[in-house]
Amino acid sequence: MSAVVAEAHEPRIGALGWLRIVVRTAAMLLLLLACVALYYLFHLFRRHNPWPRVFLSGVAWIAGIDVRVVGEKPAGGAFILANHVSWIDIPALAHACGTAFVGHDGLAETPVIGWLCRISDTVFVARHDRKSVAAQVEQVRIAIRDTGALTIFPEGTTSDGTGLLPFKSSLLSALEPLPEGVSVVPVLLDYGAEAADVAWVGTEHGVDNFKRILARGRPVVVTVRFLAALTGDDVKDRKAMAAAGRAALLGAMPNTLTINGGKRGSW
Repeated sequence: MSAVVAEAHEPRIGALGWLRIVVRTAAMLLLLLACVALYYLFHLFRRHNPWPRVFLSGVAWIAGIDVRVVGEKPAGGAFILANHVSWIDIPALAHACGTAFVGHDGLAETPVIGWLCRISDTVFVARHDRKSVAAQVEQVRIAIRDTGALTIFPEGTTSDGTGLLPFKSSLLSALEPLPEGVSVVPVLLDYGAEAADVAWVGTEHGVDNFKRILARGRPVVVTVRFLAALTGDDVKDRKAMAAAGRAALLGAMPNTLTINGGKRGSW
């Protein structure tokens, strides 16, 4: 990603934009406090706990994200392969289908974020530790059973929304072999003409991307497109799933400009 694009993404926020940031951040914190209290209350009486997904869905609404769903949401247990553009992908997907997420194991040690991920049924993947695959398989099965869907971003980082980075098949190790009753569903997050504007790429800091989104006066429109589940040889192993999932997403991208989008970092 060029220095020109990175500079263009530096926040230039006016007084009204800062007011939106303060109000929206305060609303998110209040929602978090309420959902955490209800989460621990529910935890005493039932295993399935909806409050993490309620929180993320609320974040989408507070941040001004207009989520539009196209296609059929997967029925039963589903493992979702989605492209990754910005932090807003997570609340948008949670709002669309109540999914939990797969994250890299480094997030588990991050203060506050690690705790939030754990109570949200996040499955932490150790990308380079083959010995932990069996444990990860069991975590995947539990997460899908409890939430109905589990999402991974196989690019392993964010792209500019106009194309796809190569998929890291190692991230799909926990699906090899595919658990019985679980479907693999590619899902395209389509931000339309504003993809490059909302993307977290180049040298932009994550906090700056967060502020840019919250400062906006108009909503961020994202279409969540559920594509057909992979079948047959496309799910025979992790490499086949990665290749077929990426091909499906590329085929569904309108006006695809690039194959390799710019990158910033992973959540």
